[in-house]
Amino acid sequence: MNKNLNPVWDLQKIFGGGSGSQAFADFLAGLEALIGEFSGKVEEADVPGEEAGASGAEGTARVAEIVGLIDVMQQIALKLREADSFVACLQAENQDDKLAVRLGAQIKSLSAAYSSGLTRLDDLLARLPEPQWTKLLASTGMAQIAFPLGERRELAKDKMPPQLEALAGDLAVDGYHAWSDLYNLAVSRVRIPFEQDGATVSLSAGQAANKLHSPDREVRQRLFGQWETAWADQADFCADALNRIAGFRLQLYRHRGWDSVLKEPLAINRMSTQTLEAMWSAIDSCKEPFIAYLQRKAKLLGLERLDWADVEAPLGKADKQYAYSEGAQLIVDQFRRFSPAMADFAEMALENRWIEAEDRPGKRPGGFCTSFPLSEETRIFMTYAGTASNVSTLAHELGHAYHQHVMNDLPALAQDYAMNVAETASTLAEMIVADATLKSATTEEERLALLEDKLQRSVAFYMNIRARFLFETSFYDERRRGIVSVERLNELMQSAQETAFGDSLSGYHPYFWASKLHFYITEVPFYNFPYTFGYLFSAGIYALAESEGAGSKFADRYVALLRDTGSMTVEQLAMKHLGVDLTSEAFWRQAMEPSLRDLQQFMALTEG
Repeated sequence: MNKNLNPVWDLQKIFGGGSGSQAFADFLAGLEALIGEFSGKVEEADVPGEEAGASGAEGTARVAEIVGLIDVMQQIALKLREADSFVACLQAENQDDKLAVRLGAQIKSLSAAYSSGLTRLDDLLARLPEPQWTKLLASTGMAQIAFPLGERRELAKDKMPPQLEALAGDLAVDGYHAWSDLYNLAVSRVRIPFEQDGATVSLSAGQAANKLHSPDREVRQRLFGQWETAWADQADFCADALNRIAGFRLQLYRHRGWDSVLKEPLAINRMSTQTLEAMWSAIDSCKEPFIAYLQRKAKLLGLERLDWADVEAPLGKADKQYAYSEGAQLIVDQFRRFSPAMADFAEMALENRWIEAEDRPGKRPGGFCTSFPLSEETRIFMTYAGTASNVSTLAHELGHAYHQHVMNDLPALAQDYAMNVAETASTLAEMIVADATLKSATTEEERLALLEDKLQRSVAFYMNIRARFLFETSFYDERRRGIVSVERLNELMQSAQETAFGDSLSGYHPYFWASKLHFYITEVPFYNFPYTFGYLFSAGIYALAESEGAGSKFADRYVALLRDTGSMTVEQLAMKHLGVDLTSEAFWRQAMEPSLRDLQQFMALTEG
């Protein structure tokens, strides 16, 4: 692989000219026309009456009409994903790109218009008599998307009348989604002063987040204090946005007759309440060993108890730096041990500049992978500063990219996999790199550093994500009764952190609710528990791969599992490909065993 990889992505291949691209403007104009045509046709369409048999002329013609609408719907879905991904990349790489912000608003309007038509199409599916429904599924091209079509048909029966659902979608553009945009504006204004080489520099939120993991505790503590101050300054804006987003959801759920805020996120993730409860129950029952780990880490750092800023601090000389090309090569080499096809894909993505990793001002914080289904490419966004954590993040996002890569030839609806299984693919990629690197460690010091980095991730999924879920659950309970103040949001956040971490820390992060983008994503509510699901589900998959040994056909079985992620529930997926019951706490306890073994090894290495 190229030893001098360019860390700046290439968006020109998608649409040349950035936010001022004429090609993109033309693409949006064509998309708008197609959505208008689709909306007009779906308005005119109707379902055959019960008296029109499946073989009757009227029934056959109406079914053919709906099949045609489904085909157009899938074309629009791919085009919208292409457009949305492009604008998301523009906004992430430069938060001062005002034209990209306007383009984002335009795409939201197009999405709302499409959603209105889609709502009416879903209503047609819901009202289709059973004989015609059977005939539709037997039509050309429908067999591969039978599951998502059935899903849409059933969900439509559980919503408001289509005209009201369409109205809600239209109003959401300048209401619901606009509050998310307001939050992004607040984040873009966050600047955190930091002394570096004798001078004070102004860090963006993304740059500051990287430095919160400094091996120097004085630096961590100082920067964390400035981090909290910066978010306190933005807290009124953030609280307003968070309250309005939650208020919109609660009103919509009330009008639909939904009594649980988890109904929508569980449906999006194709996951049952029993599975969610079994997962959290297993984690809560295994909390004590991780509290002991945090206590041991505090002792190693010379502290009575860890502060929030110490939880992810490296131990000893664990601050080894990896040049971008070095980290990339490490990932490719470890992927190859698991799957040559996965390694070849990662190498291609890196060399073709699908990744934006440069550490520079103006970028948004965090990382993501987004797909361009028409181009059959993906793009990865992150800020790479050379830490082991950055290498893991890059592996994580490449796992997402590979997941999409193996599904590119499937119909649009069959590519629509949920966040929890998306996080399975990414977390498995992380595990492959972390585990293989740990096994190749040549010194005890190196082994301890790598082991500790793995345990940090377990703590993140078992405790940090747990805190986010507890916070959001309690926040929605209070939001039903009215606006929740900044002060109360801080109290709820700290209480959730204390519960999740077993009150084992000396200080917490009360403004975490303000600093975390995930709480403000309007497309997916409860953007937290799917991460923990993905982490543990991938642990189960990885354990199976390890048990089958090198040279097995497991890599091919893994691809088969990924390709099914848009076509069944997670319970069905697990039973088909792994033979396990996700509603049983026993599966989740077993999935935790690798991290518990890591913990035991850490405690043994640090004893005395």
